[in-house]
Amino acid sequence: MTSPLAFSLFDGQPEWAEVAVILGLAFLVATLVALVTGRLVRLVLSAIYGDADRSSQLVARPVFITRLVTFALALPVTALPMLDAIGERFDVGLDQKSVLQWFFASGLRIAIIVTLAWLIIRVVVSSTNRLEQEMARGSVPGTTERLKRAQTLGALVENVAVTLIGGVALLMVLRELNVDVLPMLTGAGIAGVALGFGAQFLVRDLIAGFFLILEDQVRVGDSVVINGQGGGVEAINLRTTLLRDVEGAVHVFPNGAITTLSNRTRDYAYYLIDVNVDFQQDTDKVVDVLRATAASLQDDPTLGPYILEPLEVLGVDAFRDGQVTIRSRLKTQPQRQWDVGREMRRRLRIAFTQAGIDLPPAGLHTMLSRRKA
Repeated sequence: MTSPLAFSLFDGQPEWAEVAVILGLAFLVATLVALVTGRLVRLVLSAIYGDADRSSQLVARPVFITRLVTFALALPVTALPMLDAIGERFDVGLDQKSVLQWFFASGLRIAIIVTLAWLIIRVVVSSTNRLEQEMARGSVPGTTERLKRAQTLGALVENVAVTLIGGVALLMVLRELNVDVLPMLTGAGIAGVALGFGAQFLVRDLIAGFFLILEDQVRVGDSVVINGQGGGVEAINLRTTLLRDVEGAVHVFPNGAITTLSNRTRDYAYYLIDVNVDFQQDTDKVVDVLRATAASLQDDPTLGPYILEPLEVLGVDAFRDGQVTIRSRLKTQPQRQWDVGREMRRRLRIAFTQAGIDLPPAGLHTMLSRRKA
């Protein structure tokens, strides 16, 4: 036998109490669904990021947004069919059957598309952050510049990933909403072709700059020769590289137009010393003076730490105009070869005079080696 209360509540004539009960129940269900969804998202993101301290900051906002969106979707999906069941119908073209059909068909697919797209973007962001940390590690000079380059690459990868993944997800969602995406794809294709023809040099420069930074071919402060022009690197961007020569002039090279790049300050450098002595001089004596002078320079408290190895005498390199060319080189830290070389020349001039070794005109000639890649 049906109780009077039950008959009053479900008699097909909804009252305010019935509506309140249904809305309260729908609110509880939507809240529960939002909490469960947020919990799942938190577990997934925590597993991706790994670091507890860092993940707590990166996960908080995505979890909050997920709960908010889930609640906003679950509340009407839950409330409308229940209100329809007690006779409270809204003239919005929705009923229990149509809402359930849409929810378990297109609605579920849209939720899966949005969730997967969002998770893929988060994975890309996490991966780029870890890449930045890996590229910034190390005790070698230029760590700050490497971090700046890593951040530049990370931002570029993130922007490309968000644009591509977000665009594909948007088109898939519009298709689930029965929106014809063919005109949009056609227009985008035409615009892409026009943009490609107009910006082909820009795209070439950006791609070349991306790999220039990714492969760490050159850093700010390096002494390089680009397309035959030497100088110090002042800035490296995705599109251009700025070079300042010894006269102070700034040369701007589009990255796509760089055909040759010689870096003189990578890991270490050599200072080449070519000594031209008279054909009658004892070359062994000259070599002894070279070694002794280099050893005294290596013991110098100021310049000695910049010298990585003892002087390497390559031997007699050439005969010309009654002279013998003896070639040697000093291995130094990058960008320190000039300081070491100038002091080496000064000391050699004094040592040759004291040893009674006469140098012909222009007998002591120094030159810089290109740094070994």
